[in-house]
Amino acid sequence: MKPVKVLTIVGTRPEAIKLAPVILELASRETEFVSKVCFTGQHRQMLDQAMTLFGISADYDLDVMIPGQSLAGMTARIIERLEEVFQKEQPDVVLVQGDTTTAFCGALVAFYHQVKIGHVEAGLRTYEKYAPFPEEINRQMVSRLADFHFAPTETARQALLKEGIADSTIFVTGNTVIDALLWIRQRVDEQSMSLTPELIEIAKKDRVVLVTGHRRENFGEGFDGICNAIHEVADRFGDVHFIYPVHLNPNVQEPVRRILGNHSRIHLIDPLPYSSLVWLMSHAYLVLTDSGGLQEEAPSFEKPVLVMRDTTERPEGIAAGCARLVGTDQKNIVDALSLLLNDPNEYARMANVKNPYGDGKAAERIADVIAVQR
Repeated sequence: MKPVKVLTIVGTRPEAIKLAPVILELASRETEFVSKVCFTGQHRQMLDQAMTLFGISADYDLDVMIPGQSLAGMTARIIERLEEVFQKEQPDVVLVQGDTTTAFCGALVAFYHQVKIGHVEAGLRTYEKYAPFPEEINRQMVSRLADFHFAPTETARQALLKEGIADSTIFVTGNTVIDALLWIRQRVDEQSMSLTPELIEIAKKDRVVLVTGHRRENFGEGFDGICNAIHEVADRFGDVHFIYPVHLNPNVQEPVRRILGNHSRIHLIDPLPYSSLVWLMSHAYLVLTDSGGLQEEAPSFEKPVLVMRDTTERPEGIAAGCARLVGTDQKNIVDALSLLLNDPNEYARMANVKNPYGDGKAAERIADVIAVQR
């Protein structure tokens, strides 16, 4: 039987991390699949780091990133350049992941070419049009276009069913980020960390709060609240360090460095390769984030997660008790951090929760579905 030609489209570092296990699985099954990979370059440097980590190279690199780009301009460039790839490759199936502009554009161009679309991490919802922005609408639109919906959890499956998606097209696989996390954990080497010896020593000996923040809807007042809260807690707790890999977006860099740049126990560093982030997560005391990925990953290391958003498309962690929504209000963040830093029982209650997001076999399940559907 002729192998299925699968084109996987990747734009950002989170997409790269979550699609890498699928790409590796497809490549390992040469009699079943011809695997092609297209980078859009929506995140340039961070995308390249992630793909290098997994030993994956692109068959196509669209290199769409330009300084100060608008969402509309980036969307137009991705669609235009993807058109050339589709005309040349004529894939049988296209895989996109999550809720990025790349995912939406990839699904849209695949639809124009009447190519089957597989949506990895399907069914996440907040039903708040602008939270997260533009991701919530991106993923809803991909769901209208997709043929295979690879839902990470039963909650995501139920959301799709409520929207009229046919049950026969929905497959609960677990989240591929757990596949990636377990893959990296087996290979992480402290000697190759992109962390200074000082920070490695701090992470091994002291209580560390790992911070990540980049959400567009938090730009401005939201980031001021986040940064002021971190500064206040750092002043209150002399035994706690904050390590914050700061996103490269100027809307993040400006408030973070203005408010947090001169505190001896707040360490602002460049974005980390995924392996270093995994190592740091495994040694942190808790995680403070607006990232979707860390909400899913940290419970594998028994780390409580405080989510700096007002709503989340990942309610499983909230329901299980390993994550808590704190928004961007300074007082709310300070109170939640202080509780976990002061109360061992509350900390243990959040830490001792089984990860609700997967078992590390999602990529295998996704490949099995595509192989059967050919």
